[in-house]
Amino acid sequence: MSEKEKVVLAYSGGLDTSIIIPWLKENFDYEVIAMAADVGQGEELEPLREKAVKTGASKIYIEDVKEEFVTDFIFPTLKAGAVYEGKYLLGTSFARPLIAKKLVEVARKEGASAIAHGATGKGNDQVRFELTVKALAPDLKIVAPWRIWDIKSREDAVDFAQARNIPIPVTKKDIYSMDRNLWHLSHEGADLEDPANEPQYEKLLKLMVSPEKAPEKPTYVEIYFEKGIPKKVDGKEYGPVKIIEVLNKLGGENGVGIADMVENRLVGMKSRGVYETPGGTILYMAHRELEYLCLDRQTLHFKENVANKLAELIYDGNWYTPLREAISAFVDSTQQTVTGTVRLKLYKGNCMPAGAWSDYSLYNEALSTFGKDEIYNQKDAEGFINLFGLPLKVRAMMLEKNK
Repeated sequence: MSEKEKVVLAYSGGLDTSIIIPWLKENFDYEVIAMAADVGQGEELEPLREKAVKTGASKIYIEDVKEEFVTDFIFPTLKAGAVYEGKYLLGTSFARPLIAKKLVEVARKEGASAIAHGATGKGNDQVRFELTVKALAPDLKIVAPWRIWDIKSREDAVDFAQARNIPIPVTKKDIYSMDRNLWHLSHEGADLEDPANEPQYEKLLKLMVSPEKAPEKPTYVEIYFEKGIPKKVDGKEYGPVKIIEVLNKLGGENGVGIADMVENRLVGMKSRGVYETPGGTILYMAHRELEYLCLDRQTLHFKENVANKLAELIYDGNWYTPLREAISAFVDSTQQTVTGTVRLKLYKGNCMPAGAWSDYSLYNEALSTFGKDEIYNQKDAEGFINLFGLPLKVRAMMLEKNK
């Protein structure tokens, strides 16, 4: 009797992946190996071990990848200042390549011929998972149940689970699609699908309070960066994972980090989501303020263009590509002097600069002062303006001649 083919499933214990295990066994006769990546979901992953096996998996790997997530994915994106469409801090986007990388590693270890995921055919995650697999293991087959099964909605998925007595974490009345990791928590679906609806924050928020319920007094926080990487909060040094946990708590208590947006998905449609990113919002603001001090004008402005491109690459699942690697190398070169401290004021959902200082600051008070100075000759500005404006003057003279 020949051995069954093995498939490694990206397993979260949520609605989709809970029903995919029995579905794969019923329709493909695969041996299903589950793989859960701990990217900081904040929940106990250990119960998934029993649940995965009870629903038909032959075994489950639970991989703690939180530190790798921060150092290899979050920090490079933070240093670049990459934000998708001005709001989204890419929390799900850069977690997927790491999860897919771990899927490939387990597949190699187990001799599996395929990987499977629970991403829908309408979403971005299918692309992120599959581009990573193509880049790292092009020989592996990919099974995407949402693109081929008869289940057409989350309600259908609930019915499938209930018919097989599979425990699931949602009901038809509580149907938000959520993705949580150390960096953020996303919410999609249900009443959010109508952009005219204001989010029900009291019901929705998990990592933070609403701005209305934040303290009446502002909270000040100082963050120290070394070459663009956060190292200390209020003078105390933390490791990569802990510093985000500390700032998540601080931001959450002050209602900082809500992003409600209608975004352009890679597959061509718009979608509406609400993101909670308390610590990430604080870090992005602090890092940007430090760059204002430490980067020259040309580098700062060019880096803005690079950040937009990098955000698009990450959103689209192009992490393991030559261009992403080249951009990250450029970003690293810009961060050599981005060392210093930024003070921020957190108040009822707002995150405001309240001072910054660095040994590498390019700000020169003697040059910038409105008071008397001895090093800047204001008369020099006349010749500069004459040369800078010469093309405009020549064009105006030509227009006047040809009236």
